[in-house]
Amino acid sequence: MKLQELARILHAECRGDGDIEITGVAGIEEAGPHQVTFVANLKYAAHARTTRASAVIVQSDFPDIPSATLRTGNPYLAFAQAIEAFYKLPAYAPGIHPTAVIDPTAKIGRHAHIGAYVVISAGAVIGDNATLLPHVVIYPNVRIGNNFLAHAHAIVREECILGDNITLQNGVVIGADGFGFAKDNEGHWHKILQTGIVRMENDIEVQAQSCIDRAAVGETHVANGVKIDNVTTVGHGCTIGEDSLICAQVGLAGSTHIGKNVLLAGQVGVAGHCTVGDGVIITAQAGTHGDIEPGKIISGSPGFDHGQWLRAVNAFSRLPDIARDVKKLQRKVFPAE
Repeated sequence: MKLQELARILHAECRGDGDIEITGVAGIEEAGPHQVTFVANLKYAAHARTTRASAVIVQSDFPDIPSATLRTGNPYLAFAQAIEAFYKLPAYAPGIHPTAVIDPTAKIGRHAHIGAYVVISAGAVIGDNATLLPHVVIYPNVRIGNNFLAHAHAIVREECILGDNITLQNGVVIGADGFGFAKDNEGHWHKILQTGIVRMENDIEVQAQSCIDRAAVGETHVANGVKIDNVTTVGHGCTIGEDSLICAQVGLAGSTHIGKNVLLAGQVGVAGHCTVGDGVIITAQAGTHGDIEPGKIISGSPGFDHGQWLRAVNAFSRLPDIARDVKKLQRKVFPAE
């Protein structure tokens, strides 16, 4: 593909030789001739002058460099679209593998690919263009919309409802029992039946080994456009608002309410029955213990305002010097002591 054609696909301005043949994409330090790369983080800006790539996707106001450039307001998104232009995902032909077990009462839409050892239980309904790869299990009375993609060993439990364009990566479990136990008079734990469901809207991806628990009563709800990274737990009765991004190893305790466009970085923990407002960012490994107002940036464990946290961390690194200075002052003010 010529560079000028790629520029057209990406809606980018091409500066340089638009007739260069581009054959693929690569990171800025690994890219070679006939490949395109990108700079979205200023940390890598210097590499743009030394890269061997034939072209670099950059911000519209990026300085001129020896390589040709594709200029756009969102280089990271443009790079993602460039990958799509060159890399085609595996295609799975419609059909049902002979080892699949499908209950006669289940309903499956057109053009489905049902892989080896898939189980689809009684009363399940799956829309058009579904792809279920080996060992996927769909429990009874599940309802799933169109364009469902479930990678090997993904599971959707009984009664759960999933919308259109849902992707479940390997080992995802939707609708496992919530972690609910009540202590009886003898001090033993009594299991609370988890009678609710998980309801997922549209355009959602859940990545490998993550679990979204069913509610004890009612539903756990995941709104449109949510993306959930690997090894994440969403507790029973939680809600996650539209277009929120939940990074790896996050834990949401039961009845947590996450607003729209929230970003939870890796290993964040949110205490149960808390509300995280729209647009909140919680940085990596932070642990929250109360409601968070919309638009806040939270860091630390226990989590508090990010600016205050930065000042606290800076002070913490200087504690030995501060302690020494305090001792000097004490000797001056209280010499007898």
